[in-house]
Amino acid sequence: MKLAILGSRGFPSTYGGYETLVRHLSRGLVQDGHEVTVYCRTRFHGQREWIVEGVRCIWTPGRDTSSASTLSFGFTSHLHAAARGFDAALVLNVANGYYLPLLAKRGIPTVLNTDGVEWERGKWGPVARAVFYRGAQLSARYADVLVSDSRAIGDIWQEEFEVRPRFIPYGASLDVGESDARVRALGFRSRTYALAVARLIPENNVALTLDALELTSQHHPAIVVGSANYTSPLETRLRNLDHEGRLRWLGHVSDQELLAQLWANCGVYVHGHSVGGTNPALLQALGAGAPTLALDTPFNREVIAREEQLFPHDSGQLAVRIDQVLGDNALQRCWAKCGRETVAARYTWQSVCDDYLDALRHAIVIVAARRPRLPATRRPLV
Repeated sequence: MKLAILGSRGFPSTYGGYETLVRHLSRGLVQDGHEVTVYCRTRFHGQREWIVEGVRCIWTPGRDTSSASTLSFGFTSHLHAAARGFDAALVLNVANGYYLPLLAKRGIPTVLNTDGVEWERGKWGPVARAVFYRGAQLSARYADVLVSDSRAIGDIWQEEFEVRPRFIPYGASLDVGESDARVRALGFRSRTYALAVARLIPENNVALTLDALELTSQHHPAIVVGSANYTSPLETRLRNLDHEGRLRWLGHVSDQELLAQLWANCGVYVHGHSVGGTNPALLQALGAGAPTLALDTPFNREVIAREEQLFPHDSGQLAVRIDQVLGDNALQRCWAKCGRETVAARYTWQSVCDDYLDALRHAIVIVAARRPRLPATRRPLV
């Protein structure tokens, strides 16, 4: 099949959840013999079209700002894709619901990933939230197949828009080496440090993690990975803490080997994401064997059902839990084992790729069933 993926930053970007999905899904579909095109927001050496790892990448113009990037790049990529005659398209981000009619008019079946509850994210103002909510309404109306990456997100869509998305989670890898060379090069020892990996946006609760680290009974080594794509006071706080030697702030890290080693060797990984569905960073941490504490939300509880690994939105209680895990090597080994088993049983990339391919095929069947059938012509009697 000739397939398009629209709505991400591109391939093989490592920026966030959508990009993690696109990176693995594109490769999997190409390996299965499909022709895959990913629409990108940045050019490769000035080119508008290029091929990487068998994936065709196409740049279309847009405004790369926090408020206009999704809508502007979404419009040009959908306009371009509508003229390419794809067999089906995977669309990411409900903001692109505005442009689904462009594909529908050309008879291109669409699968749309709903992601999290974008209209509730703290980084958006009232206008942006209204834009995302309307985009979600249009997505529910025009997408041939909707996909939610968690069952809890599916419940929200059922309640808000009276549609039930198909559940397909994100995936994670288990083939992570046990090396700690990159961690030692940073000056840290395995299983002794706390780790947070998150974009610096309010709903990821990095500030809560920093508050908890300041309340722990002793000065635990800590590493924070993440940045903001807009002005954030958290960056100033992290820069100051790093300068004071209270923690190590690495900013955005695209080096997947380094990220894997950070997760595989941490003493505790604190996952404070609160709004999205099944978070890729959480799955990557579990797959790497990170002893994980996750904020108690329906989305995180769906992945980690163990009460002792969930914490409330309270910095004091989180500080106590961090002390507990960093002081108990047996507990760290137990949680690392449980995390790997969870990923192996429920979140492999192979099963995710298979499920998305099935969803794309189902969208093709739906669109084909809607096409009017021409009346059969009778041969004249001779």
